[in-house]
Amino acid sequence: MARRPAQQTTTAAPGGSEERERSKKIGVLRALWPFMLPYKALMLGATIALVLTAAMSLTLPLAVRRVVDNFRIGDSDVLNLYFMAAMGIAAVLAVGTGVRYALVTRLGERVVADIRIAVFDRVIGMSPEFYEKIMTGEVLSRITTDTTLIQSVLGSSVSIALRNMLLFAGGMVLMLLTSAKLTGMVLLIVPAVVVPILVLGRRLRVISRENQDWIAASSGNAGEALGAVQTVQSFTNENASRERFADMTETSYIVSKKRIQTRAVLTVIVIFLVFTGIVGVLWMGANDVRQGEMTEGTLIQFVIYSIIMAGSVAALSEIWSELQRAAGATERLVELLNAQDTVLDPEGPVAVPDPVTGEIQFNDVTFRYPARPETLALDSMSLTVKPGETVAFVGPSGAGKTTVIQMIQRFYDPDQGQITLDGVALTDMRRDSFRRAIAMVPQDPVIFAASARENIRFGRPGATDAEVEQAARAAAAHDFISALPDGYDSFVGERGVMLSGGQKQRIAIARAILRDAPVLLLDEATSALDAESERAVQQAVDELSEGRTTLIVAHRLATVKKADRIVVMENGQIVDQGTHDELVASDGLYSRLARLQFTDGLAAE
Repeated sequence: MARRPAQQTTTAAPGGSEERERSKKIGVLRALWPFMLPYKALMLGATIALVLTAAMSLTLPLAVRRVVDNFRIGDSDVLNLYFMAAMGIAAVLAVGTGVRYALVTRLGERVVADIRIAVFDRVIGMSPEFYEKIMTGEVLSRITTDTTLIQSVLGSSVSIALRNMLLFAGGMVLMLLTSAKLTGMVLLIVPAVVVPILVLGRRLRVISRENQDWIAASSGNAGEALGAVQTVQSFTNENASRERFADMTETSYIVSKKRIQTRAVLTVIVIFLVFTGIVGVLWMGANDVRQGEMTEGTLIQFVIYSIIMAGSVAALSEIWSELQRAAGATERLVELLNAQDTVLDPEGPVAVPDPVTGEIQFNDVTFRYPARPETLALDSMSLTVKPGETVAFVGPSGAGKTTVIQMIQRFYDPDQGQITLDGVALTDMRRDSFRRAIAMVPQDPVIFAASARENIRFGRPGATDAEVEQAARAAAAHDFISALPDGYDSFVGERGVMLSGGQKQRIAIARAILRDAPVLLLDEATSALDAESERAVQQAVDELSEGRTTLIVAHRLATVKKADRIVVMENGQIVDQGTHDELVASDGLYSRLARLQFTDGLAAE
C-alpha cells in the first residue's frame, strides 16, 4: 500500500479533508491578492487590453450584420466600407490580444517569483520542530509544482476567465437587444449548464487537492532516497525504494485519472447542453426569418453572439477546473506562509551584549522534544559556563549532550527554565543576533554544492581569500584542498560527495575558525578523522579555544582530557562534573567509560 501523504494527516481538520475543501472553496485564491497588489500598473494595462479585446469581439458581429443585410445593395463603396471596418476591428483585436498576453504573462511570472521567495523566506527560518512534521521534499514540491500551477492560472487562466466573463455579459446584453424572444430561449439553457459546473466542480477541487498531495509525497520520498543514495545502495534497498516511489507515483496517477475523468464529464455535459441549445435557438430563428420577423443579418448576428456566449461558457467551465487546482495549490502554499513557528523572536528584542564574553547559564532547564513528549531530553538541568572556559559533555547516547548544543542555539525553547548568554535570556534577543556570536561544527558536517573556498567562506561571507586559506591551514585542511584539481576553487559536489568524511569535517572546522565567534560549539567535531588529522585538528581546536567559550560534545574521551571541566550526563541530567583526573578518581560513570575506552584502546594496540 502507498503511504498516505504526510500533509493529509498533519493539517486535516476534523471532519476530513473534503469538509475542509468545501469550507474554503475557490475563495482561497484571494490569498494571491497581496502578491498582485504591488503591480497595479501591469494589472491596469492588462485590464484595459482585456476590455478592449472583449469590446472588439462583441463589435465584430455588428459589422457582419451590416455586410449581410447590405450585400444585395448595388453601392459597392458602402460594402467595402463595412469590410474595411471589419478588418480594422480584427487588427485592433489582434494587437489588443498580444498586449494582453504580454502583460498578463509577465504579471504571472512576477507574482509567482514573489510567492516562491516568500515561501522560501518563511520555511528557511522555521525551527527544527516544523521539519519533524513535513518532509523537505514536500516543501520543495510546493515551491515548484504548486507555484507552477498558480503561474499557469495567473499568466493565462484568470485573464481568459475575465475575458470570457465580459464576452458572456456583453453577448447576453447584445443578444437581448438583437432578439428578446430568442434570448429568452437561451436563458432557459443556463441553469442546465451551471448546475453541473457547481456540482462536479466541487468534486474536482477535492480530487485536485488530493492529487497535489500525492505528487508532493512522491517528491518527498524521492528526495529522501536520493539524498541518502549511498546508504540505499549499501543496504541493497534500490528495489524497495523503486517500488515505494512507483507505488506512490502510481497512486498519484490513479487520483489524477479521477480528476481527468471528472473534468472530461463536466466538459461533455457543458458543451452538449450549450450547443444543443444553440441549434434549437437557430431553428427557431430560421423560422422567424422565413416569416419576415427578422432579417438574415440579424439572425446571423444573433447566432454569432450565441456562439460567442456558448464559447465563453465552455471556456469558463474549462478554466473553472484550472481554478480548482490552483485553489488547492494556493491553499497548500498558504499553509506554509501561515505556519506558526514554536520558536519566535520577541516583539521588543533586547540588544546582544557588546562585546559577547561567552558566559552561558542553564537555569533549571527541562525540555522534551515535540516528537517524543513522553521522554525528558533535559531534566531540571542547571549549569554555568564561565567566559573563556572549555567545557566538555560526555555520557552515553541519548544522555542529552547534543540537546544542550541545540538549546544554546535556540532551535528549541525549554519547557521550563531559562538559558542566558552573558546574563541575557536567549528568548529576549533576536535569534539571528546572538547566533552571530556562535560558531558550530556539527557531527555530520554540511557541505554545499560549491567550491571548497565558498564552503569555508560560508562561515563569514565577507572574508578574504587569504583569511579563508588561513582558516584552512588552522584546520589542517590546506594540504588536501591544495591537492584538488583546482585547489580552493575545486567543486566538491553535492553534499561534498567528492570528499572523504574527514575532509568534510576539516572544512566544517575551517568554517567555524573563520567565523571567529566568541562561543564555539563542537559536536563530535573530530569523530571522522584519522589519528594524524585528529592530532592536527585537536591542536587547532586547542588554539582556537583560547579566549573563547568552548562547549565540546564527545564520545571519545581522549579528545576532552584537556578540557577545563568535563560534565557527565545521563538521562538528561548532570550526574558528575570536574577535570579528567578528578572524574577518573571518583569511580563514577566517567571512570567506567574511561576504563572501557582506554583499556580497549590498549588491548587493541
